[in-house]
Amino acid sequence: MSVLLALLWDWRFGEPPAKLHPVVWMGHYLRWAGRGLTEQPPRAALALGTAGWLLGAALVVLVYGALERSIAPLPLWAGAILGACLLKPLFAFRMLLEEARYVEEALEEGLEQGRWRLSRIVSRDTRSLDEAEVREGALESLSENLSDSLVAPLFWFLLLGLPGAALYRFANTADAMWGYRGEWEWAGRFAARADDLLSWLPARLTALVLWLCRPGFSLRGLAAEARQTPSPNSGWPMAALALGLGVRLGKPGVYVLNPQGRRPTARDFALGLSWTARAGWGAGLVFALFELGRVAHA
Repeated sequence: MSVLLALLWDWRFGEPPAKLHPVVWMGHYLRWAGRGLTEQPPRAALALGTAGWLLGAALVVLVYGALERSIAPLPLWAGAILGACLLKPLFAFRMLLEEARYVEEALEEGLEQGRWRLSRIVSRDTRSLDEAEVREGALESLSENLSDSLVAPLFWFLLLGLPGAALYRFANTADAMWGYRGEWEWAGRFAARADDLLSWLPARLTALVLWLCRPGFSLRGLAAEARQTPSPNSGWPMAALALGLGVRLGKPGVYVLNPQGRRPTARDFALGLSWTARAGWGAGLVFALFELGRVAHA
């Protein structure tokens, strides 16, 4: 019941306050642990970055393991409610959809507003993007984060309980803060590889869920397009969205997905948003059913 209750809480109330948000606390730890890492020589930066990641991951797993054990003796209904309260901050479905929609709403006010709003959710330079490229960036963020912000945390919760979901959230946050190239090439290398490993199967499951909700493209074509991105994982949900909508998605100078597709319009964006919402709910309900089945056979 925890997955279903957490999904309903997320849909109704969204994110908890920042002061109470465990992902914000993870970010505080990573900022503290990451101080001075990029100034170290490569080998030292790699070793210290790895140690900092492992320490943070261990703390997260220990805390959530203790919390899970503390609610285990409670009646089923009480454990489900408390489990949902602990699980909800570890995924962000409603916020994912809202942030994407805000980009389109900002575009309606003007290109500069759209560029600024997109810059809040992507790492690329948005200052020279045209209207279609702004939509491309928002659709890519929407599809990629359907995996990172919903499917992967719930997948690891189903597999390893609250410690699994929390570990994934820590790894994904560390990748966002430490895992980019440039000055973090060495200090963030372990964080990036850990996120790649933990996201590998969820990313492909996300693409499959998108396909099941709109099976108008071939899975073979999906695999071919997904390999065009530098990331081993993000290309899967992005390629699924590009092929399903029949649009071109890409990061200037880096990759292009479905290059024969049309440039996305406002109508394409609205369709992509509603399709992603259906896929997210579908995946969430499947995970909830698996959880119920496991509880019933316990």
